[in-house]
Amino acid sequence: MALRALLFLAFLACGSSQRPVPVDGNGIDGDDGHHQDSPGLIHCGEYSNQVLPNGKCKIVATLPQLDEQRCPDMFRCTDEVSYWLHENEERKQQILELRELISELQEELRNHRHRIKILELQHEEKSSRNSSVEQRVQDLEQRAHEAAAVQHMQATLLYDMQAQVHNISVLMEWVRHNPGCLVPVDMRLQQEMMHYPDTKHGKNCPIDCASIYYNGIRRSGIYSIMPSAEGLPIEVLCEMDVEGGGWTVIQRRLDGTVDFNRTWNEYKDGFGDLNGEFWMGNENIHKITNQGDYSLRIDMEDWNNKHKHAFYQLFSIEDEVNYYRLQVEGFSGTVEDSFAWYHNKRGFSTPDSGNICAAISHGGWWYHQCFFSNLNGVYYKGGRYSLKNRKILGPDGMVWYTWKDTDYYSLKRVTMMIRPRTFRPHLSP
Repeated sequence: MALRALLFLAFLACGSSQRPVPVDGNGIDGDDGHHQDSPGLIHCGEYSNQVLPNGKCKIVATLPQLDEQRCPDMFRCTDEVSYWLHENEERKQQILELRELISELQEELRNHRHRIKILELQHEEKSSRNSSVEQRVQDLEQRAHEAAAVQHMQATLLYDMQAQVHNISVLMEWVRHNPGCLVPVDMRLQQEMMHYPDTKHGKNCPIDCASIYYNGIRRSGIYSIMPSAEGLPIEVLCEMDVEGGGWTVIQRRLDGTVDFNRTWNEYKDGFGDLNGEFWMGNENIHKITNQGDYSLRIDMEDWNNKHKHAFYQLFSIEDEVNYYRLQVEGFSGTVEDSFAWYHNKRGFSTPDSGNICAAISHGGWWYHQCFFSNLNGVYYKGGRYSLKNRKILGPDGMVWYTWKDTDYYSLKRVTMMIRPRTFRPHLSP
């Protein structure tokens, strides 16, 4: 079935002096929307226009199936830009309404102050008639509470308005830096299209580091991606050198500078520094791994500079309602498995979530009576540690049990990273 696209443009004014611009300049008449065939030119669709009752001009353009020909750039990204321009206008209108509301509240506050002044005068009159001091205090406290409530309402409205303006700014900045990027409703469809190596790609909206790789960027670093059409862009660390590249790093331990003994909300939102140690955040990991089938690679290093890795063909975590339950299988690698066979299908827990294993192990993980791997545990320099002279109930290091068949050896470095299962590296840039 031919792929067809409808492009709707509404101009602010449509006077007789304004002449519609031809859709593609390849044999299409800009006045009536009909083709003017010319030898050797490729037709790129047709369009029609009409004047709406409100004076605006509506142009409807129909594009044919695109095989090897390309249509003008004016058809790219218009829906996205129009959408955000429309959203921006709505936000501006909301800001105006909020300002009007704030003005009304300020006027009401002035009225309250005026009433307080009147009450004070009334009190003076009552005092002259031996009114009680207690009644005066109660009246003043009541008015003060009313004034405080109005001020609190103002502060709340201002905070909400600032948050909305910030979100709009972030999205507009994203559109500005990604002019050829359209965020599709079906993220799985884009993910599948982008990760077939034989597919010819234009500039696609980056939903992970693999799509950044397919967009022609092959250098490791920090980039912005949009893993969900309903969310905001996030910054991620991309690893483009290990095993062909395209990896999105979700966790990294280097030197113990970041404390991983964190709360549920901190593990949900993410913490740390992308240039150093960090946890991406369970919510972001969930959004990325639910776009399609993803694989997981865990690179580890001990204090003798020995490197090993574990690879899992399928990896994902469920949403917060299901406690970010782990789904991992298909092990291979240069170290024995200490993760999937014991922790698969376990919910995530943190020291403040009521799980005794998380409290004992001082980290956030998919614990199960309690662990055979604990890569978010305490960082012990030198590796070996013990319970001697320590007020702890059990092992809590950065452990991969099968490394030395012990819970009391803490690794030096760990990196967890994911990429689509269908990823295939390009042989040339």
